[in-house]
Amino acid sequence: MNRRYSLHKIEFENNCPFDASAYSRFKFGDTLIAQNFGKELFDGFIKENKELILSQNEIVLLPSPYFSIPTASDFLCEYFKKHLNYFLFQNGKKSCVSAKIHRNQTYIQDYGNMSYEERVKLISGDTYYIDRTFIEGKFCLLIDDIKITGSHEVTVNRILEQYNVKGDFFFLYYAELINKEIHPSIENHYNYFSIKSITDIIALMQSEYFAFNTRIVKYILNLKIEDFKAVLSSLSIEKQKELFEWAISNNYHQIPEYQNSISILDKLLS
Repeated sequence: MNRRYSLHKIEFENNCPFDASAYSRFKFGDTLIAQNFGKELFDGFIKENKELILSQNEIVLLPSPYFSIPTASDFLCEYFKKHLNYFLFQNGKKSCVSAKIHRNQTYIQDYGNMSYEERVKLISGDTYYIDRTFIEGKFCLLIDDIKITGSHEVTVNRILEQYNVKGDFFFLYYAELINKEIHPSIENHYNYFSIKSITDIIALMQSEYFAFNTRIVKYILNLKIEDFKAVLSSLSIEKQKELFEWAISNNYHQIPEYQNSISILDKLLS
């Protein structure tokens, strides 16, 4: 059985129902904003679903699928989890647990400008794995930051069907595009709302609340070489090492478009 909840509804192209600047920073690794969004999402969700949550014996949280580098929605999910667990504690219930849909991504394109059909076609080459026995028969909250075309939800449902997973699935979104007359490219409008240049990236990465996620690692590796070197020169050795370790952990060194940047970073650290 599938249910869904979204905190913010996008109805008008020129009237964003949330802070677009904060959302953009969140997508590129600002964890303070992820904390705030996690609390917002929990407060809105529990207001409408308190009794449903309290009636569950086992609750599992799953962010959007990823391989090694966490996504922005993974941070959103973790902060949502903290508030959910405190709520469960207050009501004498067992804490929720986290699970993961493993994803081997096969492309480098940013699908924020793509239509539903283009997105589904792009992600159809990815491979996924889920621990069926861990979530079988449980109440699962699947958390993502935004629903634009629904391709993510379609993909997750396909994975659940492929693995023949039976359970109660509730999709949660921080925001949802409900006006289908608006082109899906509005997603990239929000993604890059406050990230216009490497100057913005460097400033964000200097924050004490910054953490690497999939989007910013791919963004940095895909920069022109002079811009890539400029970003590297702004980072501490520790952050350079962290960037390198995240990149190879996600097998980005196997992707031709990223190999030159990773090689430069490897030589810098040697």
